Amino acid sequence: MTTSVTRRRKRGNGAAATLLAPFLLLFTACTLVPIGYALWLSLHSERSSGLGFGGSETVFTGLGNYTRALADQAFREGFLTTAQYCLLYIPLMTGLALGLALLLDSALARARRFFQLALFLPHAVPGIIAALIWMYLYTPGISPVIGALEGLGTQPDLLGHPLPAVVNIALWEWTGYNMVIFYAALQAIPREVLEAAVVDGAGPLRTALSVKIPLIRASITMVGLFTVIGSLQLFTEPMILHGASPGVSSTWTPNMYAYTAAFEKGDYGLAAAASVLLALTAAALSFLVTRFGRGRKEANAG
Repeated sequence: MTTSVTRRRKRGNGAAATLLAPFLLLFTACTLVPIGYALWLSLHSERSSGLGFGGSETVFTGLGNYTRALADQAFREGFLTTAQYCLLYIPLMTGLALGLALLLDSALARARRFFQLALFLPHAVPGIIAALIWMYLYTPGISPVIGALEGLGTQPDLLGHPLPAVVNIALWEWTGYNMVIFYAALQAIPREVLEAAVVDGAGPLRTALSVKIPLIRASITMVGLFTVIGSLQLFTEPMILHGASPGVSSTWTPNMYAYTAAFEKGDYGLAAAASVLLALTAAALSFLVTRFGRGRKEANAG
């Protein structure tokens, strides 16, 4: 009896290993190996050998690249720009997405499917295409929006302050996507809970604030987590606006700093160190967001 159970377990373990093998191979090749190579690059630098006629050689510098990145004011200012972006973008996006989801979930909503599709469609547009569209709308001389505003006697400079311009692009891209997540969570709330709130005399606004939002807090935390990680990876939108807007430098965000170090300066060690520091920052913020969401949930449960 024991032998047959053991054989069955071995057979099950073998089947699980066979099914997991393709994923593990791809995960190793596409994730673990690049991470390991980035760590190796961050600990080495290319230096000229001899008098400069013998090419270059790779030397171990330890934490030297990390020290250079942290000592560079442009790298630190990139994190400050990203922090300002997060403080402006995350509350606006979360509030808009949650408000739209609550409106679609209300009894007064009509044509729900149409508005879900209409609000989600901007997310289906690739980020680089969206940035190009908005750069066209931001550029004086060719933008119909600016032309109309100038016809009213105003002189708008939409690219003079790049942060609101970038936030606007991100809002257009991601509000509908996160609205769908919130709406799906709202649809999963048991209807009897909402009916009980109505019987107790709660109006639509009180039901939304006191019943619906607390019950989808896990979804709000998840959206907040993914948004923080995505905000730290900000690259496409400011990179497209770079050159068109004088306020967007080549090191405006940490991602742009790493890109400039690698592909404009050829300093791959510095670029790898900046990328690792960015990844560690994202991991730390993800932990804090998750911890905060869990703490709020436990406090409310208590």
